[in-house]
Amino acid sequence: MIYLSKTHDPGKNKDLIKDYTGIDNIQQAIEETNQLFNQYKKEAPAIIPPFRGLQKLMGLFLIKSAGIQDREWSHTPAVSEGTVYPEWKLLLDQEYQKLQNMIKREVDVTEFGAKGDGMTDCTEAFRKALGSGHVKVIVPEGIFVTRGIKLPSWSIITGKGKGKSVIKLHPQSSRSAWVITNKSHFKGNRNIAVEHLSLDWNVERLPQAIRTSAGNNRSSCLLFANVTYGWVKHTEGINPGLHCFDVSSTVYTYFGDGTRARGGSRYIWLDHLNGYGFGDDGITTHHSDDILISNSHMCDPSGRAHKKGSSNSNGIEVDDGSRNVWLLNNSTARCFGGVEIKAHHNASAAANVHIIGHLSINDNRSYNFRHIGHHKAGDPESLTAYNIKATNLVSIAPRYTDLYSESKPRGMVISGYRNVVVNGFTLIGDPEYDYHGEPVISVQYRARNIVLNSIEMSAFKTAGKYIKVFGGKQRADSVYIKNIKTDIGETPILAGKEIEDITIKNVQSRALEI
Repeated sequence: MIYLSKTHDPGKNKDLIKDYTGIDNIQQAIEETNQLFNQYKKEAPAIIPPFRGLQKLMGLFLIKSAGIQDREWSHTPAVSEGTVYPEWKLLLDQEYQKLQNMIKREVDVTEFGAKGDGMTDCTEAFRKALGSGHVKVIVPEGIFVTRGIKLPSWSIITGKGKGKSVIKLHPQSSRSAWVITNKSHFKGNRNIAVEHLSLDWNVERLPQAIRTSAGNNRSSCLLFANVTYGWVKHTEGINPGLHCFDVSSTVYTYFGDGTRARGGSRYIWLDHLNGYGFGDDGITTHHSDDILISNSHMCDPSGRAHKKGSSNSNGIEVDDGSRNVWLLNNSTARCFGGVEIKAHHNASAAANVHIIGHLSINDNRSYNFRHIGHHKAGDPESLTAYNIKATNLVSIAPRYTDLYSESKPRGMVISGYRNVVVNGFTLIGDPEYDYHGEPVISVQYRARNIVLNSIEMSAFKTAGKYIKVFGGKQRADSVYIKNIKTDIGETPILAGKEIEDITIKNVQSRALEI
Protein backbone atom coordinates (compact mmCIF):
# COMPACT_ATOMS: atom_id res chain seq x y z
CA MET A 1 0.00 0.00 0.00
CA ILE A 2 1.21 3.50 -0.82
CA TYR A 3 2.82 5.49 2.00
CA LEU A 4 3.35 9.25 1.82
CA SER A 5 5.96 10.55 4.28
CA LYS A 6 6.33 14.09 5.56
CA THR A 7 8.94 14.71 2.85
CA HIS A 8 6.66 13.53 0.03
CA ASP A 9 7.06 15.64 -3.10
CA PRO A 10 3.55 17.00 -3.74
CA GLY A 11 4.52 17.85 -7.29
CA LYS A 12 3.91 14.14 -7.96
CA ASN A 13 0.29 14.25 -6.77
CA LYS A 14 -1.27 14.89 -10.17
CA ASP A 15 0.24 11.73 -11.65
CA LEU A 16 -0.46 9.65 -8.53
CA ILE A 17 -4.13 10.65 -8.61
CA LYS A 18 -4.37 9.85 -12.32
CA ASP A 19 -2.89 6.39 -11.66
CA TYR A 20 -5.81 5.63 -9.32
CA THR A 21 -8.73 7.33 -11.08
CA GLY A 22 -7.71 6.85 -14.69
CA ILE A 23 -9.11 10.27 -15.56
CA ASP A 24 -7.08 11.56 -18.51
CA ASN A 25 -9.21 14.50 -19.63
CA ILE A 26 -9.66 16.57 -16.49
CA GLN A 27 -11.31 19.41 -18.40
CA GLN A 28 -14.01 17.07 -19.66
CA ALA A 29 -14.55 15.71 -16.14
CA ILE A 30 -14.94 19.23 -14.77
CA GLU A 31 -17.45 20.11 -17.48
CA GLU A 32 -19.45 17.03 -16.50
CA THR A 33 -19.31 18.12 -12.84
CA ASN A 34 -20.61 21.56 -13.81
CA GLN A 35 -23.46 20.05 -15.83
CA LEU A 36 -24.52 17.86 -12.92
CA PHE A 37 -24.31 20.80 -10.54
CA ASN A 38 -26.49 23.01 -12.73
CA GLN A 39 -29.01 20.21 -13.22
CA TYR A 40 -29.56 19.38 -9.55
CA LYS A 41 -28.70 22.51 -7.57
CA LYS A 42 -31.08 24.55 -5.46
CA GLU A 43 -30.40 28.27 -5.23
CA ALA A 44 -28.85 29.47 -1.97
CA PRO A 45 -30.72 32.11 0.03
CA ALA A 46 -30.34 35.52 -1.59
CA ILE A 47 -31.23 37.46 1.57
CA ILE A 48 -29.57 36.99 4.93
CA PRO A 49 -31.63 38.08 7.98
CA PRO A 50 -30.63 41.53 9.30
CA PHE A 51 -28.32 41.89 12.27
CA ARG A 52 -29.93 42.52 15.62
CA GLY A 53 -28.71 43.88 18.93
CA LEU A 54 -25.07 43.04 19.60
CA GLN A 55 -24.66 41.73 16.05
CA LYS A 56 -25.61 45.13 14.64
CA LEU A 57 -23.15 46.90 16.92
CA MET A 58 -20.35 44.45 16.15
CA GLY A 59 -21.10 44.80 12.45
CA LEU A 60 -19.60 48.27 12.55
CA PHE A 61 -16.22 46.80 13.49
CA LEU A 62 -15.87 43.05 13.07
CA ILE A 63 -18.61 41.36 11.05
CA LYS A 64 -20.63 41.64 7.86
CA SER A 65 -23.36 39.67 6.10
CA ALA A 66 -22.42 36.36 4.54
CA GLY A 67 -24.69 36.32 1.49
CA ILE A 68 -23.57 33.66 -0.95
CA GLN A 69 -24.97 35.35 -4.06
CA ASP A 70 -23.57 38.85 -3.52
CA ARG A 71 -20.65 38.06 -5.85
CA GLU A 72 -20.21 35.77 -8.82
CA TRP A 73 -18.91 32.30 -8.12
CA SER A 74 -16.33 31.44 -10.73
CA HIS A 75 -17.70 28.27 -12.33
CA THR A 76 -15.40 27.91 -15.32
CA PRO A 77 -11.76 27.06 -14.71
CA ALA A 78 -8.99 28.15 -17.01
CA VAL A 79 -6.72 25.50 -18.50
CA SER A 80 -3.03 26.11 -19.13
CA GLU A 81 -0.71 23.33 -20.32
CA GLY A 82 -3.11 20.71 -19.01
CA THR A 83 -3.35 22.32 -15.57
CA VAL A 84 -6.61 23.74 -14.24
CA TYR A 85 -6.82 27.10 -12.46
CA PRO A 86 -9.55 29.52 -11.44
CA GLU A 87 -10.00 32.35 -13.92
CA TRP A 88 -8.95 34.95 -11.36
CA LYS A 89 -5.44 33.46 -11.18
CA LEU A 90 -4.63 35.58 -14.24
CA LEU A 91 -5.14 38.66 -12.06
CA LEU A 92 -2.93 37.12 -9.37
CA ASP A 93 -0.18 36.49 -11.92
CA GLN A 94 -0.34 40.12 -13.00
CA GLU A 95 -0.04 41.23 -9.38
CA TYR A 96 2.99 38.99 -8.86
CA GLN A 97 4.70 40.67 -11.79
CA LYS A 98 3.76 44.02 -10.30
CA LEU A 99 5.34 42.92 -7.00
CA GLN A 100 8.55 42.02 -8.82
CA ASN A 101 8.56 45.42 -10.52
CA MET A 102 8.03 47.25 -7.22
CA ILE A 103 11.09 45.72 -5.53
CA LYS A 104 13.72 48.43 -5.02
CA ARG A 105 16.20 46.49 -2.87
CA GLU A 106 17.46 42.90 -2.79
CA VAL A 107 19.31 42.08 0.42
CA ASP A 108 20.71 39.10 2.30
CA VAL A 109 19.52 38.96 5.91
CA THR A 110 23.07 38.18 7.05
CA GLU A 111 24.03 41.70 5.94
CA PHE A 112 22.01 42.92 8.94
CA GLY A 113 23.64 40.64 11.51
CA ALA A 114 21.62 37.44 11.15
CA LYS A 115 23.45 34.16 11.71
CA GLY A 116 22.13 30.78 10.66
CA ASP A 117 23.70 29.01 13.62
CA GLY A 118 20.46 27.93 15.30
CA MET A 119 21.23 30.03 18.39
CA THR A 120 21.55 33.74 17.54
CA ASP A 121 18.36 35.80 17.88
CA CYS A 122 17.86 37.22 14.36
CA THR A 123 14.59 39.05 15.01
CA GLU A 124 16.07 42.53 14.71
CA ALA A 125 18.08 41.58 11.63
CA PHE A 126 14.93 40.52 9.79
CA ARG A 127 13.11 43.69 10.89
CA LYS A 128 15.90 45.89 9.52
CA ALA A 129 16.20 43.91 6.31
CA LEU A 130 12.47 44.17 5.59
CA GLY A 131 12.21 47.85 6.47
CA SER A 132 9.01 49.37 5.11
CA GLY A 133 8.77 47.05 2.12
CA HIS A 134 9.63 47.19 -1.58
CA VAL A 135 12.32 44.63 -0.74
CA LYS A 136 13.36 41.07 -1.48
CA VAL A 137 15.06 39.45 1.51
CA ILE A 138 17.28 36.42 0.86
CA VAL A 139 17.60 33.81 3.61
CA PRO A 140 20.69 31.63 3.01
CA GLU A 141 21.11 28.07 4.21
CA GLY A 142 21.06 27.65 7.99
CA ILE A 143 18.74 27.81 10.98
CA PHE A 144 17.70 31.38 11.77
CA VAL A 145 16.12 31.88 15.19
CA THR A 146 13.52 34.66 15.61
CA ARG A 147 10.67 35.69 17.88
CA GLY A 148 8.53 36.18 14.78
CA ILE A 149 8.74 38.04 11.47
CA LYS A 150 6.18 40.60 10.27
CA LEU A 151 6.12 41.27 6.55
CA PRO A 152 5.18 44.71 5.18
CA SER A 153 3.35 45.21 1.90
CA TRP A 154 5.40 44.81 -1.26
CA SER A 155 7.88 42.35 0.20
CA ILE A 156 9.35 38.98 -0.74
CA ILE A 157 11.16 36.67 1.67
CA THR A 158 12.84 33.72 -0.01
CA GLY A 159 15.28 30.99 0.96
CA LYS A 160 17.28 28.23 -0.64
CA GLY A 161 14.68 25.50 -0.21
CA LYS A 162 12.79 23.36 2.29
CA GLY A 163 15.14 21.95 4.90
CA LYS A 164 17.92 24.29 3.83
CA SER A 165 16.75 27.76 4.89
CA VAL A 166 14.98 27.28 8.24
CA ILE A 167 13.33 30.04 10.27
CA LYS A 168 12.72 28.79 13.81
CA LEU A 169 10.94 30.38 16.76
CA HIS A 170 13.12 31.41 19.70
CA PRO A 171 12.90 29.09 22.75
CA GLN A 172 11.45 31.98 24.78
CA SER A 173 8.77 32.91 22.23
CA SER A 174 5.25 33.06 23.60
CA ARG A 175 2.73 30.36 22.79
CA SER A 176 0.80 32.92 20.73
CA ALA A 177 3.69 33.66 18.36
CA TRP A 178 3.74 33.11 14.60
CA VAL A 179 6.91 32.33 12.69
CA ILE A 180 5.79 34.64 9.87
CA THR A 181 2.77 36.90 9.52
CA ASN A 182 1.92 40.16 7.78
CA LYS A 183 2.60 43.46 9.49
CA SER A 184 -0.88 44.95 9.88
CA HIS A 185 -3.81 42.64 10.56
CA PHE A 186 -6.24 45.57 10.98
CA LYS A 187 -5.20 47.91 8.18
CA GLY A 188 -4.27 45.03 5.92
CA ASN A 189 -1.36 44.38 3.59
CA ARG A 190 -0.94 43.58 -0.08
CA ASN A 191 1.47 41.84 -2.44
CA ILE A 192 3.50 39.62 -0.10
CA ALA A 193 5.40 36.46 -1.09
CA VAL A 194 7.02 33.74 1.04
CA GLU A 195 9.09 31.18 -0.85
CA HIS A 196 11.54 28.26 -0.48
CA LEU A 197 11.66 28.14 3.33
CA SER A 198 11.06 25.84 6.28
CA LEU A 199 9.11 27.44 9.14
CA ASP A 200 9.69 25.68 12.47
CA TRP A 201 7.31 26.71 15.26
CA ASN A 202 9.62 24.97 17.76
CA VAL A 203 6.89 23.20 19.72
CA GLU A 204 9.61 21.56 21.83
CA ARG A 205 9.90 24.79 23.81
CA LEU A 206 6.51 24.08 25.45
CA PRO A 207 5.79 21.59 28.24
CA GLN A 208 4.49 18.33 26.81
CA ALA A 209 1.29 18.37 28.86
CA ILE A 210 -0.18 21.72 27.75
CA ARG A 211 -2.23 22.51 24.68
CA THR A 212 -0.16 24.23 22.06
CA SER A 213 -2.46 27.00 20.79
CA ALA A 214 -3.14 30.35 22.45
CA GLY A 215 -6.56 30.94 20.86
CA ASN A 216 -8.17 32.57 17.82
CA ASN A 217 -5.78 32.86 14.85
CA ARG A 218 -2.52 32.76 16.77
CA SER A 219 0.16 30.03 17.16
CA SER A 220 0.68 29.12 13.49
CA CYS A 221 3.76 28.83 11.31
CA LEU A 222 2.33 31.33 8.83
CA LEU A 223 -0.72 33.58 9.07
CA PHE A 224 -2.00 35.87 6.34
CA ALA A 225 -4.64 38.07 8.01
CA ASN A 226 -6.31 40.74 5.86
CA VAL A 227 -3.88 40.23 2.96
CA THR A 228 -4.77 40.93 -0.66
CA TYR A 229 -2.55 39.27 -3.24
CA GLY A 230 -0.34 36.80 -1.39
CA TRP A 231 1.84 33.87 -2.36
CA VAL A 232 3.33 31.05 -0.28
CA LYS A 233 5.31 28.62 -2.42
CA HIS A 234 7.69 25.70 -1.88
CA THR A 235 7.55 26.19 1.88
CA GLU A 236 7.34 23.78 4.82
CA GLY A 237 5.45 24.17 8.11
CA ILE A 238 6.85 22.22 11.07
CA ASN A 239 5.03 21.39 14.34
CA PRO A 240 2.88 24.51 14.78
CA GLY A 241 0.74 24.97 17.85
CA LEU A 242 -2.30 25.58 15.63
CA HIS A 243 -1.92 25.56 11.82
CA CYS A 244 0.96 25.28 9.40
CA PHE A 245 -0.63 27.82 7.03
CA ASP A 246 -3.68 29.98 7.78
CA VAL A 247 -5.36 32.36 5.31
CA SER A 248 -7.62 34.38 7.52
CA SER A 249 -9.36 37.56 8.57
CA THR A 250 -8.12 40.03 11.16
CA VAL A 251 -9.66 37.81 13.83
CA TYR A 252 -11.97 34.80 13.78
CA THR A 253 -15.53 35.81 14.70
CA TYR A 254 -18.43 33.70 15.94
CA PHE A 255 -21.56 35.87 15.77
CA GLY A 256 -23.79 33.36 14.05
CA ASP A 257 -24.63 31.76 10.74
CA GLY A 258 -25.10 34.47 8.12
CA THR A 259 -22.18 36.58 9.37
CA ARG A 260 -18.55 36.85 8.26
CA ALA A 261 -15.58 38.57 9.84
CA ARG A 262 -14.34 41.81 8.35
CA GLY A 263 -10.75 42.03 7.19
CA GLY A 264 -10.65 38.78 5.26
CA SER A 265 -7.88 37.90 2.85
CA ARG A 266 -8.38 37.63 -0.90
CA TYR A 267 -6.46 36.35 -3.91
CA ILE A 268 -3.99 34.06 -2.17
CA TRP A 269 -2.06 31.18 -3.75
CA LEU A 270 -0.53 28.40 -1.64
CA ASP A 271 1.54 26.04 -3.78
CA HIS A 272 3.95 23.13 -3.23
CA LEU A 273 3.66 23.25 0.55
CA ASN A 274 4.49 20.52 3.06
CA GLY A 275 3.37 20.43 6.66
CA TYR A 276 3.30 18.07 9.61
CA GLY A 277 2.97 17.96 13.39
CA PHE A 278 0.21 20.58 13.42
CA GLY A 279 -1.84 21.07 16.57
CA ASP A 280 -5.03 21.68 14.60
CA ASP A 281 -4.99 21.81 10.78
CA GLY A 282 -2.27 21.75 8.16
CA ILE A 283 -3.71 24.35 5.78
CA THR A 284 -6.83 26.30 6.70
CA THR A 285 -8.89 29.26 5.53
CA HIS A 286 -11.29 31.53 7.42
CA HIS A 287 -13.56 34.39 6.28
CA SER A 288 -11.57 34.84 3.08
CA ASP A 289 -12.26 34.71 -0.66
CA ASP A 290 -10.55 33.48 -3.81
CA ILE A 291 -7.96 31.12 -2.37
CA LEU A 292 -6.00 28.63 -4.48
CA ILE A 293 -4.30 25.71 -2.70
CA SER A 294 -2.38 23.43 -5.05
CA ASN A 295 0.20 20.65 -5.16
CA SER A 296 0.57 20.47 -1.38
CA HIS A 297 0.94 17.66 1.17
CA MET A 298 -0.12 17.69 4.84
CA CYS A 299 0.33 14.75 7.21
CA ASP A 300 0.75 13.45 10.77
CA PRO A 301 -0.83 16.11 13.01
CA SER A 302 -0.05 16.20 16.71
CA GLY A 303 -3.59 17.26 17.62
CA ARG A 304 -2.20 19.10 20.64
CA ALA A 305 -4.39 22.17 20.16
CA HIS A 306 -7.29 20.01 21.36
CA LYS A 307 -8.19 17.72 24.22
CA LYS A 308 -6.54 14.35 23.76
CA GLY A 309 -8.78 12.01 21.81
CA SER A 310 -10.96 14.84 20.43
CA SER A 311 -8.64 16.44 17.89
CA ASN A 312 -10.40 17.63 14.76
CA SER A 313 -7.03 17.91 13.03
CA ASN A 314 -7.45 18.01 9.28
CA GLY A 315 -4.89 18.05 6.52
CA ILE A 316 -6.73 20.82 4.66
CA GLU A 317 -9.70 22.62 6.19
CA VAL A 318 -11.90 25.18 4.44
CA ASP A 319 -13.50 26.72 7.49
CA ASP A 320 -15.86 29.40 8.77
CA GLY A 321 -16.91 32.04 6.25
CA SER A 322 -14.55 30.95 3.46
CA ARG A 323 -15.80 31.38 -0.11
CA ASN A 324 -14.56 30.54 -3.58
CA VAL A 325 -11.72 28.25 -2.47
CA TRP A 326 -10.00 25.97 -4.99
CA LEU A 327 -8.10 22.81 -3.99
CA LEU A 328 -6.03 21.33 -6.82
CA ASN A 329 -3.99 18.12 -6.72
CA ASN A 330 -3.22 18.03 -3.00
CA SER A 331 -2.57 15.06 -0.71
CA THR A 332 -3.11 14.26 2.96
CA ALA A 333 -2.09 11.33 5.15
CA ARG A 334 -2.93 10.08 8.65
CA CYS A 335 -5.05 13.07 9.64
CA PHE A 336 -8.51 13.12 11.23
CA GLY A 337 -9.95 14.60 8.06
CA GLY A 338 -8.13 14.70 4.77
CA VAL A 339 -10.22 17.57 3.42
CA GLU A 340 -12.84 19.10 5.68
CA ILE A 341 -15.25 21.78 4.44
CA LYS A 342 -17.18 23.06 7.42
CA ALA A 343 -18.13 25.68 9.95
CA HIS A 344 -18.79 25.92 13.66
CA HIS A 345 -22.40 26.26 14.76
CA ASN A 346 -22.07 30.01 15.38
CA ALA A 347 -20.37 30.90 12.09
CA SER A 348 -21.19 30.82 8.39
CA ALA A 349 -20.31 27.68 6.52
CA ALA A 350 -17.60 27.58 3.89
CA ALA A 351 -19.32 27.89 0.51
CA ASN A 352 -18.49 27.70 -3.18
CA VAL A 353 -15.61 25.24 -2.89
CA HIS A 354 -13.94 23.34 -5.73
CA ILE A 355 -11.84 20.21 -5.20
CA ILE A 356 -10.12 19.05 -8.38
CA GLY A 357 -7.81 16.16 -7.64
CA HIS A 358 -7.01 15.00 -4.12
CA LEU A 359 -5.25 11.93 -2.68
CA SER A 360 -6.15 10.87 0.87
CA ILE A 361 -4.10 8.11 2.50
CA ASN A 362 -5.14 6.61 5.87
CA ASP A 363 -7.08 9.69 6.97
CA ASN A 364 -9.91 8.84 9.36
CA ARG A 365 -12.45 10.67 7.21
CA SER A 366 -10.99 11.32 3.80
CA TYR A 367 -13.58 13.97 2.88
CA ASN A 368 -15.86 15.52 5.49
CA PHE A 369 -18.41 18.22 4.61
CA ARG A 370 -20.51 19.56 7.51
CA HIS A 371 -22.02 22.59 9.24
CA ILE A 372 -21.85 21.74 12.93
CA GLY A 373 -24.99 22.59 14.91
CA HIS A 374 -27.24 22.61 11.82
CA HIS A 375 -27.68 18.86 11.34
CA LYS A 376 -30.49 17.57 13.52
CA ALA A 377 -34.23 18.03 13.14
CA GLY A 378 -34.37 20.57 15.97
CA ASP A 379 -31.40 22.62 14.74
CA PRO A 380 -31.80 25.75 12.61
CA GLU A 381 -31.31 25.07 8.92
CA SER A 382 -27.98 26.34 7.64
CA LEU A 383 -28.17 29.60 5.70
CA THR A 384 -24.76 29.19 4.14
CA ALA A 385 -23.78 25.51 3.68
CA TYR A 386 -24.04 25.47 -0.11
CA ASN A 387 -22.08 24.59 -3.22
CA ILE A 388 -19.27 22.04 -3.31
CA LYS A 389 -17.91 20.58 -6.53
CA ALA A 390 -15.50 17.67 -6.16
CA THR A 391 -13.84 15.98 -9.14
CA ASN A 392 -11.13 13.31 -9.40
CA LEU A 393 -10.84 12.22 -5.76
CA VAL A 394 -9.05 9.26 -4.19
CA SER A 395 -9.49 7.71 -0.74
CA ILE A 396 -7.08 4.96 0.28
CA ALA A 397 -7.72 2.87 3.40
CA PRO A 398 -9.34 5.25 5.90
CA ARG A 399 -8.57 4.18 9.48
CA TYR A 400 -9.42 4.72 13.11
CA THR A 401 -7.18 7.28 14.77
CA ASP A 402 -6.12 8.26 18.27
CA LEU A 403 -6.61 11.87 17.21
CA TYR A 404 -10.38 11.41 17.45
CA SER A 405 -10.86 8.10 19.19
CA GLU A 406 -14.64 7.78 18.77
CA SER A 407 -14.74 8.67 15.07
CA LYS A 408 -15.45 5.82 12.68
CA PRO A 409 -13.53 5.66 9.39
CA ARG A 410 -15.26 6.94 6.27
CA GLY A 411 -14.25 7.66 2.72
CA MET A 412 -16.70 10.57 2.66
CA VAL A 413 -19.33 12.12 4.93
CA ILE A 414 -21.78 14.78 3.73
CA SER A 415 -23.83 16.45 6.47
CA GLY A 416 -26.05 19.53 6.28
CA TYR A 417 -24.74 20.80 2.94
CA ARG A 418 -26.81 21.48 -0.17
CA ASN A 419 -25.66 21.42 -3.78
CA VAL A 420 -22.79 18.94 -3.60
CA VAL A 421 -21.53 17.13 -6.69
CA VAL A 422 -18.92 14.39 -6.38
CA ASN A 423 -17.84 13.20 -9.81
CA GLY A 424 -15.04 10.70 -10.31
CA PHE A 425 -14.20 9.21 -6.90
CA THR A 426 -12.05 6.11 -6.35
CA LEU A 427 -12.11 4.44 -2.92
CA ILE A 428 -9.84 1.51 -2.08
CA GLY A 429 -9.97 -0.10 1.35
CA ASP A 430 -7.64 -2.40 3.22
CA PRO A 431 -9.09 -5.92 2.94
CA GLU A 432 -7.30 -6.95 6.15
CA TYR A 433 -8.65 -4.01 8.19
CA ASP A 434 -11.72 -4.24 10.43
CA TYR A 435 -14.27 -1.61 9.43
CA HIS A 436 -16.82 -3.08 11.88
CA GLY A 437 -19.64 -3.17 9.34
CA GLU A 438 -19.69 0.60 8.94
CA PRO A 439 -20.59 2.34 5.66
CA VAL A 440 -17.83 3.83 3.51
CA ILE A 441 -19.76 6.86 2.21
CA SER A 442 -22.42 8.51 4.40
CA VAL A 443 -24.95 11.08 3.20
CA GLN A 444 -26.81 12.26 6.27
CA TYR A 445 -28.09 15.01 8.58
CA ARG A 446 -30.35 17.02 6.24
CA ALA A 447 -27.97 17.04 3.30
CA ARG A 448 -29.87 17.98 0.13
CA ASN A 449 -29.27 18.09 -3.62
CA ILE A 450 -26.38 15.63 -3.49
CA VAL A 451 -24.96 13.96 -6.61
CA LEU A 452 -22.59 10.98 -6.48
CA ASN A 453 -21.47 10.05 -9.99
CA SER A 454 -18.77 7.74 -11.34
CA ILE A 455 -17.79 6.20 -8.01
CA GLU A 456 -15.53 3.11 -7.87
CA MET A 457 -15.22 1.26 -4.55
CA SER A 458 -13.30 -1.89 -3.64
CA ALA A 459 -11.49 -3.85 -0.91
CA PHE A 460 -13.67 -2.75 2.04
CA LYS A 461 -14.17 -6.40 2.96
CA THR A 462 -15.39 -5.83 6.52
CA ALA A 463 -17.46 -2.70 5.85
CA GLY A 464 -21.24 -2.60 5.72
CA LYS A 465 -23.06 -1.01 2.82
CA TYR A 466 -20.63 0.91 0.68
CA ILE A 467 -22.98 3.91 0.41
CA LYS A 468 -25.59 4.74 3.04
CA VAL A 469 -28.13 7.55 2.74
CA PHE A 470 -29.59 8.06 6.19
CA GLY A 471 -33.30 8.43 6.84
CA GLY A 472 -35.18 9.45 9.99
CA LYS A 473 -36.27 12.87 11.21
CA GLN A 474 -33.04 14.47 10.03
CA ARG A 475 -32.89 12.49 6.80
CA ALA A 476 -30.90 13.37 3.74
CA ASP A 477 -32.99 13.96 0.64
CA SER A 478 -32.83 14.83 -3.05
CA VAL A 479 -29.92 12.44 -3.58
CA TYR A 480 -28.86 11.22 -7.01
CA ILE A 481 -26.48 8.24 -7.24
CA LYS A 482 -25.29 7.17 -10.68
CA ASN A 483 -22.63 5.02 -12.31
CA ILE A 484 -21.35 3.11 -9.29
CA LYS A 485 -18.88 0.23 -9.55
CA THR A 486 -18.13 -2.03 -6.58
CA ASP A 487 -16.56 -5.42 -5.89
CA ILE A 488 -19.34 -6.86 -3.74
CA GLY A 489 -22.03 -9.26 -4.88
CA GLU A 490 -24.95 -7.64 -3.12
CA THR A 491 -26.67 -4.28 -3.30
CA PRO A 492 -23.98 -1.82 -2.15
CA ILE A 493 -26.35 1.06 -1.38
CA LEU A 494 -28.77 1.47 1.52
CA ALA A 495 -31.31 4.30 1.60
CA GLY A 496 -33.49 5.10 4.61
CA LYS A 497 -37.18 4.46 3.97
CA GLU A 498 -38.19 8.00 4.99
CA ILE A 499 -36.27 9.53 2.09
CA GLU A 500 -38.70 11.09 -0.39
CA ASP A 501 -36.46 11.88 -3.36
CA ILE A 502 -33.65 9.51 -4.30
CA THR A 503 -32.48 8.22 -7.67
CA ILE A 504 -30.11 5.26 -8.07
CA LYS A 505 -28.96 4.31 -11.58
CA ASN A 506 -26.39 2.00 -13.13
CA VAL A 507 -24.91 0.27 -10.11
CA GLN A 508 -22.52 -2.47 -11.16
CA SER A 509 -21.02 -5.08 -8.89
CA ARG A 510 -19.37 -8.45 -9.17
CA ALA A 511 -22.67 -10.30 -9.17
CA LEU A 512 -25.38 -7.68 -9.48
CA GLU A 513 -26.41 -4.90 -11.81
CA ILE A 514 -29.33 -2.61 -10.98
